[in-house]
Amino acid sequence: MTAVRRLAPLLGIGVIILYCLAPFYWMVVSSFRRTSDIFDMSVLPSPWSLENYQAVFSGQNQFTRALLNSLVVAGVTTACTVLLGTLAGYALARLDFRFKNLVLALVIATSMFPGISLVVPLLKLFSEIGWIDSYQAMIVPSMSFALPLAVWNLTTFFRQLPVELEEAATVDGCTRGQAFRKVILPIALPGVFTTTIIVFVVAWNEFVIALSMVSKPEMQTATVRISQFAGFAGYDSPFGTQMAAGVIVTVPLVIAVLLFQRWIISGLTSGGVK
Repeated sequence: MTAVRRLAPLLGIGVIILYCLAPFYWMVVSSFRRTSDIFDMSVLPSPWSLENYQAVFSGQNQFTRALLNSLVVAGVTTACTVLLGTLAGYALARLDFRFKNLVLALVIATSMFPGISLVVPLLKLFSEIGWIDSYQAMIVPSMSFALPLAVWNLTTFFRQLPVELEEAATVDGCTRGQAFRKVILPIALPGVFTTTIIVFVVAWNEFVIALSMVSKPEMQTATVRISQFAGFAGYDSPFGTQMAAGVIVTVPLVIAVLLFQRWIISGLTSGGVK
């Protein structure tokens, strides 16, 4: 019984890991199959082929430009969201004013609206102000979805930091702003970094807004461009090419999480103990 109790958690973890990694593994394997072998059910491709990756970067797919567009949209969204979220989170954590809890509730409530319900009013608004087929038409809505998450996460983190740190800095001659920049912000870097990674992943994977607000191929993001890949005959589904593009889009995020996992875990847990 003792051996069973020891192995049961490991077995459960193994099942969860297998369940989570199986789709990604099959996507990677399928990306290395030839088009004629795409429906082969073997565990490994035979023979291995790079034709899908060559097709991804062919001129007709414009995938390189799509990757650049995704990087611009996700990068600007992340930078603006983290900046505003840090300031708002610190203000909500430290300032005392009426209805503060209501403000926090409204902030988190806005993230519960399904994105598809906002497409029509945003499409009408952006059409009237001439934002269709522009970066800002994708960045501003993405910020509206990511900002509540950033504000809520950073507010919770700042609340765990001792107020005495700012009081000590004030006694030493710092203003409130200097105390925030020189004392609180360096300590809060793990939380800010964690929020940055989460927001970037959310912005990088965004699909509905990018699909609705942009029609020009040269302005589409990678997620939208993958969904519009055309087959060799124009009617067949290019499963292999889409699998290869999925690997290209996913692998950088996986590598980033693996490289910075200590920072991420530190940011999620460091505010939990005073």
